Amino acid sequence: MRLALLALRLMVLAWLWPVTQLNSSTFPNKKRHKEVYVGESNKVKHGGRVDLKMKKLDSTKSLLIKSEQLLRIEDHDFAMRPGFGGSALPVGIDVQVESIDSISEVNMDFTMTLYLRHYWQDDRLAFPSSSNKSRTFDARLVKKIWVPDVFFVHSKRSFIHDTTMENIMLRVFPDGNILYSVRITVTALCSMDFSSFPLDTQNCSLELESYAYNENDLMLYWKNGNDSLRTDEIVLSQFFIEDFQPSFGLAFYSSTGWYNRLYINFILRRHIFFFMLQTYFPTMLMVMLSWVSFWIDRRAVPARVSLGITTVLTMSTIITGVSASMPQVSYVKAVDIYLWASFLFVFLSVIEYAAVNYFTTVEEMKKLKNAKIPSNFNATEAMAFDGCFHDNDIDLAPFPEVPITPNTDRNTQSRNSTASAPMEGTRLHRRNTLKYNLSFIRSNSYMIDSCSRVIFPLAYLLFNIIYWSLYS
Repeated sequence: MRLALLALRLMVLAWLWPVTQLNSSTFPNKKRHKEVYVGESNKVKHGGRVDLKMKKLDSTKSLLIKSEQLLRIEDHDFAMRPGFGGSALPVGIDVQVESIDSISEVNMDFTMTLYLRHYWQDDRLAFPSSSNKSRTFDARLVKKIWVPDVFFVHSKRSFIHDTTMENIMLRVFPDGNILYSVRITVTALCSMDFSSFPLDTQNCSLELESYAYNENDLMLYWKNGNDSLRTDEIVLSQFFIEDFQPSFGLAFYSSTGWYNRLYINFILRRHIFFFMLQTYFPTMLMVMLSWVSFWIDRRAVPARVSLGITTVLTMSTIITGVSASMPQVSYVKAVDIYLWASFLFVFLSVIEYAAVNYFTTVEEMKKLKNAKIPSNFNATEAMAFDGCFHDNDIDLAPFPEVPITPNTDRNTQSRNSTASAPMEGTRLHRRNTLKYNLSFIRSNSYMIDSCSRVIFPLAYLLFNIIYWSLYS
């Protein structure tokens, strides 16, 4: 009987063996799901602790966790500055200027890209190290610790470069010293003085200051003195950089107190050659072109009028173009003095021809009026008409009285007959009065052009000598 039961059991096991193998191949993850379930139950059972052995390790997350544990970030409150309640924390600054991107006269600002580096000590971040080597982190760790709140005074726009990652570097040393570097582009105000434009020199500055901490909490200083400011080779299109130097000072606010302020001062001298080509040379040529009319015949009215109007309009265009590219300031610039003085010379050349044309017309009308010669016309009147002398401009000094003698009586008749003519020994004096000069110019209008050919160039040359000696 027992043998029969044993044989029956063997037959049943032989029949169930293929079914068991089929179930194992059809449901391969069944055991794994069970293990996960068991792991989750263990997680709940042990009060939320995660068994790291049950999870696949993430090297990035584990490294971050190790770094935070090494620096003991969770053990301190980094909302407060290092040494809170004690003396002011010294924070060293050094700057490397990468480029000056633009300088705008219209907006009175400049754009600069720089590397801003901070140095301070935070004992809370000190860590043991057998090799005494620093550890370097990026922006992800910077957001979890305390960093100085330095900002740019008079800044209009600024941003931290974030391609491909935020350009922020944090280097922590075992003794707690920290180097914090950031790459920034900032657009700041520069109060410019254009009274000597374009022969001007501008002094601009970029100012750094802590926003929340006054001098009792934070002391900003240049890390290496004058060597704290370094620049690459910077080439600008319109300016030459004469000097780059750091300085420091204090700023007072009535409600919050005194703050340390650092300055990056740089002096810019404008290149003049661009404005010589675009403004000064064209202006000089227009003034010289207006002098051409002095050599054109005074009766060629269309030629001289068109030349004068053309030069006047061209000068107006140059003045308008220069004013459009400059800020609307309330004072006179050096370029305005030169342009308007040149415009005055061009305008006076047009007025000069108006005077020549007027006097020529008066002279011709007078000649037409006196075209008919009267019958009693004599030589003396002819000389007066020709402009040699006038009777009313002649002084006849009388001779002393001579005793009457028979010879005198004999010559009385001849003296009476020639009383109107000057006798031998008579002194003639011409009166060079203003009225005479004006009448002489009216009768000889062609001399105005002759004088203008000399006066205008000499006056313009004198103006240029004075102008360039004052502003150069």
